[in-house]
Amino acid sequence: MAKPQKRYVCQACGSVASRWAGQCGDCAEWNTMVEEANTAATPFHAKHNLQTGGRAIQLVGLDADIALPDRMATGIAELDRALGGGFVEASATLIGGDPGIGKSTLLLQAAAKMALSGLRVAYVSGEEAADQVRLRARRLGLGSAPVQLAAATSTRDILTTLSQGQPPALLVIDSIQTMHSDLIEGAPGTVSQVRASAQELIRFAKERGTAVVLVGHVTKDGSIAGPRVLEHMVDTVLSFEGERSHQYRILRAIKNRFGGTDEIGVFAMATEGLTEVANPSSLFLTHRDESVTGMTVFPALEGTRPVLVEIQALTVRLASGATPRRAVVGWDSGRLAMILAVLEARCGLSFSACEVYLNIAGGYRVQDPAADLAVAAALISALSERPVPIDSVAFGEVALSGEIRPVAHGPLRMKEAAKLGFERALVPAAVASGKADLTLTGFRTLASFVDHMLGRG
Repeated sequence: MAKPQKRYVCQACGSVASRWAGQCGDCAEWNTMVEEANTAATPFHAKHNLQTGGRAIQLVGLDADIALPDRMATGIAELDRALGGGFVEASATLIGGDPGIGKSTLLLQAAAKMALSGLRVAYVSGEEAADQVRLRARRLGLGSAPVQLAAATSTRDILTTLSQGQPPALLVIDSIQTMHSDLIEGAPGTVSQVRASAQELIRFAKERGTAVVLVGHVTKDGSIAGPRVLEHMVDTVLSFEGERSHQYRILRAIKNRFGGTDEIGVFAMATEGLTEVANPSSLFLTHRDESVTGMTVFPALEGTRPVLVEIQALTVRLASGATPRRAVVGWDSGRLAMILAVLEARCGLSFSACEVYLNIAGGYRVQDPAADLAVAAALISALSERPVPIDSVAFGEVALSGEIRPVAHGPLRMKEAAKLGFERALVPAAVASGKADLTLTGFRTLASFVDHMLGRG
């Protein structure tokens, strides 16, 4: 066996030497030469490397003609919206969500509708028996759908069965954590088993043109369980969100190689399964006849879809010396702290002696920075006990300087508000200069907005 050659690498400049020296000859640094292990100089190593002996691949330019991928509509408009138009042939989709949120129900409904449209669909369950899935289909009124159903956990058995004859157009695996590959050791659900099983299923999808949908479990913090590389392997990652105590569900695209990630699908859980919600704003707005302090309506934007949500704030004055509490549900707590700081430093309002509670009605989670002005309006209304007009909406981003900055898609937000009967909008000054169906009141600074809310000036 050939003797390994010694090499010394300078940790400062990276130069390589065959002998150790106290000073590097290139950068003149002292005591930086460190011995590193080197590959043995064998005849095979001397004659073979990865630069020769391979198969030449074809390189094409970016301007080469390419056809758009074919999509298969699921028959569920909200699911197609989140996917960007439907499932793509030879693609892999990963959908995750909390237990009982409705993942299996949604995919069973989509599989049944696609099967009824004439496509060959296979549904493999590793968590339930075939009879359980059949009973659920009957409860949903889809018992007559020609879906090919099986209960199996062996990846080899599944792929061997599906490789015989014509491959299905859609394959649903529920769930990937229950699959087992006999190529490696380990129990189902381990990192190695999840990665190996997903790799084999994705390879089958690419080779046979089948759209594969993998259901993934989630951890207690809401992220998809298993190796992170699983999300890199698939083409689309969908997150099914919502509270089990509420009827609505939101399907959000986190990753989509064939479309955008700015669209959502909204569903409502009913006795007949998941039903589509054409007007999501109706889920998050409270129907009231009179104004209430601490409440304002914010036109959020999810992709190209505006959703009106209600922001609720409550302030409770404490006795001297007590530590005030800040509680937030559905919004970023750090963002709330910033808005409170700007209201105190720039507008002269004091929240230091008050407990502050902020809630987004309906369990909706807002991440849009345009919610700053609506949150500030709710806080000012709760502190001053002056209600925001019931026919008003508010949106705008608040800077640390107290400036109210414009946000994207203002006309789209106001159009949705006017459609639902709102008549006025509290907006940044730059937005107020445009045309709209609402009566616009523009503000350049948060201080002028506070004066308007409190009836000063």
